[in-house]
Amino acid sequence: MTDLGKVDRAFFDEHIYPHLGADREDVRLAPQHGVDFGVIDAGEHVLALATDPVFVMPSLGFDRAAWFAFHILMSDVAVSGIPPSHLSIDLNLPPEITDEQFATVWETMHEEATELGVSVVTGHTGRYAGCNYPMVGGGTTLAVGDPADLVRPDGAQAGDAVIVTKGPAIEATGLLSIQFEEILDLDSETMAAAKERFYDMSPVEDALVAAAAGPVTAMHDATEGGVYGGLHEVARAGGVRIDVEREAVPVMDGVEATCAAFDIDPWISISEGTLLLTVESNGAGDVLSALRSEDIPAAVVGEASEGEGVYFNGEPVERPEHDPFWGAFEEGMVRLEGEQ
Repeated sequence: MTDLGKVDRAFFDEHIYPHLGADREDVRLAPQHGVDFGVIDAGEHVLALATDPVFVMPSLGFDRAAWFAFHILMSDVAVSGIPPSHLSIDLNLPPEITDEQFATVWETMHEEATELGVSVVTGHTGRYAGCNYPMVGGGTTLAVGDPADLVRPDGAQAGDAVIVTKGPAIEATGLLSIQFEEILDLDSETMAAAKERFYDMSPVEDALVAAAAGPVTAMHDATEGGVYGGLHEVARAGGVRIDVEREAVPVMDGVEATCAAFDIDPWISISEGTLLLTVESNGAGDVLSALRSEDIPAAVVGEASEGEGVYFNGEPVERPEHDPFWGAFEEGMVRLEGEQ
């Protein structure tokens, strides 16, 4: 198991995958390492669902922290192509959270859920000793829809176009710039741009717009391991090779400077909000136009073909063994404490 962050594939395959309880015929998509969601058959419908931690960082301000926590919960189901519809949430809160702070968190989540048409159907809430930020519980998001609308994570096919929205290190940039503004030696314009990446840290709109616009074959959120890691997971799940032209990938303002300040590689750094898509080539233009019409930065950056692995400008790139964001965050906390 890795020291920080999600378990790696070897640990998953040895300890988790062999022990998944009963073998049921209604499970259409079972757990796989690097796959965002599972799917259950429910009569004439399918039910896509995913579980994630409730991740609340008070240092962001409780309104921003709650916005991010909510969209983390929604994102893994949104990449199924079926709009999220229901939420079950468990909040195991630290003793120091005040009623006013909790109200801000919950009202923000309510507002975001209302906007997306998501209903909270069950949950659990309490303060408990030993519970600490940022992991303060967990939630399961569900999406009920037509099987024909389901975008499977293993659907990438040879000949598909590859589309990337927003580019690398969106989450790393948004969180590091806000959390460590005091110690980052960036000019005011660059700092402002980096902080703007915060509200890019949701792929929900990207995924729903894309799925409605054209023949999307696979979607994946570039979380831990960033763009490199996410593309490897798309390629492995679909059994294809992915070739990317690096210069075609959008890179948002503030990303390179923030990553350089922490000496981390943006291409392997966590990028919640960056959507990786494969699309049948004849529909790529429609998907790209739909994304751009919603002011979502996106580009066709390459294609899938027979084979395996991920290549940038013809050179193979390895799947990251770890995400440098976590070490950068720890380093930033040490530096910040030293300044205070």
